[in-house]
Amino acid sequence: MDIIVGTAGHIDHGKTALIKALTGIDADRLPEEKQRGISIDLGFAELDLGGARIGFVDVPGHERFVKNMLAGASGIDLVLFVIAADEGVMPQTREHFEICRLLGVRKGLIVLTKCDLVDDELLEIVKLESVELVENSFLDNAPMIAISSKTGDGIEDLKLALADSVKTIEARNNEMITRLPIDRSFTVKGFGTVVTGTLASGKIGEADEMELIPAGTKVRVRGLQVHGKEVKTLVAGQRAAVNLGGIDYDDVARGMLLTERGVLHPTQIIDTELEVLKHSKKALRSRQRVRLHIGTLEVLARILVLNHKGEISQGDKDFVQLRVEMPIIAIPGERFIIRSYSPPATIGGGLVLDGLAKKTRKKDMTSTIELLQILADKTIGHAKKIGLYVEAAGEKGLGFADLQARTGWRRHIVQHAIEQNLTNGTIKRSGVTYVEKKAFDKLKDKIVNEIEVHYRRQPLSAGVSLETIREKVFSYLPAEIFKTLLIDLEKEQKIVTEKELVRLAGRNTELSAEDAALQERIVKTYTSAGVEPPKLEDALADSIKNSKIGRDHARNVFQLLLNSGVIVKVSEELYFSRPAIQDLLEKLGKYVSDANTKDIDVAKFKEIAGISRKYAIPLLEYFDREKITMRVGDKRQIL
Repeated sequence: MDIIVGTAGHIDHGKTALIKALTGIDADRLPEEKQRGISIDLGFAELDLGGARIGFVDVPGHERFVKNMLAGASGIDLVLFVIAADEGVMPQTREHFEICRLLGVRKGLIVLTKCDLVDDELLEIVKLESVELVENSFLDNAPMIAISSKTGDGIEDLKLALADSVKTIEARNNEMITRLPIDRSFTVKGFGTVVTGTLASGKIGEADEMELIPAGTKVRVRGLQVHGKEVKTLVAGQRAAVNLGGIDYDDVARGMLLTERGVLHPTQIIDTELEVLKHSKKALRSRQRVRLHIGTLEVLARILVLNHKGEISQGDKDFVQLRVEMPIIAIPGERFIIRSYSPPATIGGGLVLDGLAKKTRKKDMTSTIELLQILADKTIGHAKKIGLYVEAAGEKGLGFADLQARTGWRRHIVQHAIEQNLTNGTIKRSGVTYVEKKAFDKLKDKIVNEIEVHYRRQPLSAGVSLETIREKVFSYLPAEIFKTLLIDLEKEQKIVTEKELVRLAGRNTELSAEDAALQERIVKTYTSAGVEPPKLEDALADSIKNSKIGRDHARNVFQLLLNSGVIVKVSEELYFSRPAIQDLLEKLGKYVSDANTKDIDVAKFKEIAGISRKYAIPLLEYFDREKITMRVGDKRQIL
């Protein structure tokens, strides 16, 4: 079992000396650290306790390097909370304690260092002070071991306490995709770029194709090391060095995330639940600029407090939208710390609820808060969360990739949650998009309403064009959603689609006596014209002559004849009666039989039909479209 143990505590309280006493490794690796005698950046060491391999992350205690401390504290399973017996609880002791609490560290040991410098009476005072500090926290009733790194007193007791504590640590969440927050990068001659970090979730294998985000750089894993030994696979909870191909050392920085390709999306807006520390100097207010520490990254952000006051008082907790000044990666359940912009001091911290949030405006405040209240409930399951994200997306819905990016869950977990929602009917599948059932039903109502509006405007219409509905009502939606809506409405027998028209089911156009008479006149005009019909405008004008019927109304009546097939559209200009077309087809059939050939040219067709080129060419092109003839060079074949 691999466990990550971090140190925390005030500067010069003996954290690095403690690690060396436990492991024999000096975690101060920088020349400046050796020269100044203080830790500036993260240090690392390891210890094999038989049943567990411990990776130590030694963090700096100086207030100027708290950002480095935060980069190391984000991935620890257990903390060695260090308090020097000769000084007791100091400012960074309190700040580091609050940081560990806010980051959700669940286990820890209190280590009282430098015990060789104090008497028993002073040691007891420091013990009481330490107990008071951690009261009602994750360190309440934690083992407290007094040690001296100089003499070695208490070190074996600390190792035994460590061994007992690691047995109680729960396995890391196995639901999330592979994520390795990078806390260090360097180059090794002959190997190239190497990054280090604690694998937060998932697995990494040798030769895996991965991605460095938010930059989006594609990389390949060339090698893996854990505790200085080469391994083929890295699992969650292990601290490792990863040799990467496909990227230069200069293009890697602390705060980047090594993860699966094409899953997570960078964002600059996250919705969170945030607690302000009781000891913060002032309330947290909207528009305040802060330093956000998430994973191993530090980035500047603006605050939007999601309540009517626009602020959170010291010691209180509320929902906050963080608008970040550069793209980051955040997933629900991830913890973070915020510090004041200048001078830097820890203000509070919290939990990401929506890592791909939309900018909340005043009119959206209530609905956003309602969503976050549900997402903050730790008892809701995967299916419920998926349903909430789909519901929040409204009519546009979300695809599988969107849902995985929002949750950070592995593929099979997202898929199972989707299937549960489909089974219980809370969402609808439309191609590769999922839409909440209520939103889907409202979209269906929009289609029916639009058809009804069309009928009120044009009572004689045979239906409304599908493209018209698409453009007027659903132009902002994916085409697949529109198609699924139509299929659903047809299954429910609410609409009927015929070619490019859609009408309400059961609707039949009943003509008045006046309209029926108009139809007869139009049919008579085209029937009597035979294969030399008039232009449409002329035919309609002749049909409504000496009547009060308008041209537009006559067009609607004519459209009914066209829809029923009584009149045939040959071109934009020419319409023929059905008998005229049928007569031409019979003449073509007789020609094939008599001439014993299927070949025909324009001249022969003109002769057979008894028409001029003005009518012959449009008719032949119509027959081509209807697969009655096929053009081959200058001639046609009768099929």
